Amino acid sequence: MTNHLARPITPAALKELRDTDDSGHTRAPFTDDEGGAPLRCCLRPSRVGERLLLVSYAPLRRWAAENWAQPGAYDEQGPVFIHAEECGGPAEGGGYPHTRPGALRTVRRYSSEGRILGGRLLELPENADAGFDEAFDTAFDEAFADPEVALVHVRAVEFGCFQFEVRRG
Repeated sequence: MTNHLARPITPAALKELRDTDDSGHTRAPFTDDEGGAPLRCCLRPSRVGERLLLVSYAPLRRWAAENWAQPGAYDEQGPVFIHAEECGGPAEGGGYPHTRPGALRTVRRYSSEGRILGGRLLELPENADAGFDEAFDTAFDEAFADPEVALVHVRAVEFGCFQFEVRRG
């Protein structure tokens, strides 16, 4: 199995999203009073008292612009939590983003043209010690076994929220 790199939202995209999100709206920051929101800027759960934004994000649109791809109708946008101000990004060697035991994820495969090539449902183990990283690695190894797959998006099944991206190589 290969260890794949979970990619957070880039600093440049975060700067744009904090100003105007991908649906064209300005969002108001709020103080997290519960903690546990999945932050896409640093790939960890939020902590009580942190200032957050819930923004609309179109991850495939940004990748397509960098790669001259035309995703057409596959250009989805959805909600993501980010810090209201710049943060340090993910911790070094942090593995895959925190997720809860038993969570359902969709692992969606995209071609270099930005078209969906398929995907799979991934149910994370109920036991947190059972190997979340191994479950993700297996799903990504399967996805990248197809030479046409350029990148993979992981989304939460429950709310459709973008979780993170993994690229080939």
